[in-house]
Amino acid sequence: MTDRAMQEPTLLLLTALADEPRHGYAIAREVESISGGRVKMRTGTLYGALERLLQQGLIEVHKEEVVDSRLRRTYTLTAPGRATLAAEAERIAATAREATRRLGATSKAATA
Repeated sequence: MTDRAMQEPTLLLLTALADEPRHGYAIAREVESISGGRVKMRTGTLYGALERLLQQGLIEVHKEEVVDSRLRRTYTLTAPGRATLAAEAERIAATAREATRRLGATSKAATA
């Protein structure tokens, strides 16, 4: 990854895989849940993003199985994916702390 901020869909996908391996449909449902219903990933978008994350080495195929005559892949974070997600979570948290600090300073100045 680069030093740029992670795009929200990537952040949500990696977050969806942070606690356990999931297959595509479960990832899509988890992304919707994490985002409070704001983000609903279409199938093509989801699998395109998963392929990109596979190529970047941030996720890997945990297992493959045939379900109802269709191949189902379950994905999981790799160690670099986990580190990338942790770094992004810290970046977001640091920004939120600074925003909160500044809002508090503004509130105090307004009441003084």
